[in-house]
Amino acid sequence: MIGIVVVSHSPALAQAAVDLALEMVGETPPPIAIAAGAGDGIIGTDAVKVAAAIDEVASGEGVLVFMDLGSAVLSSTMATEFMTTTDEVRLTDAPFVEGLIAAIVLANAGASLDEVDREARAAMGAKQSQLADQGGAPDAADAPGAADAAAAPAAAAADAESVDPTEVTVEVPLVNPDGLHARPASLIVQALAGVDAKLTITDVTAGKGPVSGNSLIGIMSLGAAKDHILKFTATGSSAQQAVDTLVTMTGDGFGELAS
Repeated sequence: MIGIVVVSHSPALAQAAVDLALEMVGETPPPIAIAAGAGDGIIGTDAVKVAAAIDEVASGEGVLVFMDLGSAVLSSTMATEFMTTTDEVRLTDAPFVEGLIAAIVLANAGASLDEVDREARAAMGAKQSQLADQGGAPDAADAPGAADAAAAPAAAAADAESVDPTEVTVEVPLVNPDGLHARPASLIVQALAGVDAKLTITDVTAGKGPVSGNSLIGIMSLGAAKDHILKFTATGSSAQQAVDTLVTMTGDGFGELAS
């Protein structure tokens, strides 16, 4: 797995963001290191700490660095001169909380540095899509990063148009009271990790999608609510397995239904 470094002026803020993201994954998350504060309770960042954090999580797969405020970027840039690892280290301009969650979920599924960085940078897409329908909210299509957010669903749609003899399609109702929010979305991404199938999800009721089943942000951008009909379409040698798995998970309410 790739390594993830969280650089923040506040240790409490960094730990809270990491803890929230870890709620979305299992017991074997990707390597994560925090470099927060300037020591002795001082708010700030320290390039030496950041370099040590990068070296700590480097394992040959690459390291993605998240930063909260301006000087965190400066410290992280300086840290790349102090680190000892030969891993590719990338400083991402992804949103701090949303991007970190998206990155940890996808990294946990075994995605590459490029894939995780791309997903993290598009992480504002779901929120922008939700706010676009409310007065005063910025138009998602014009907002920074919106193009990346739209790219995944668009790519998935293009893929879905291709004819494949292995294609399997099933429609099921969503029973979760809170809809298809971050937690069930993360469970879908993890369930599809390592499965030899390309799966897309469409909210038939709302007419949204298809989006890739490997994209936390794409799934969340559907905004699928309770009783909406979801369409799972999969291709590949394990297409039936992928669809069957998601049908079962959906029927069980992704573990969120009261017993």
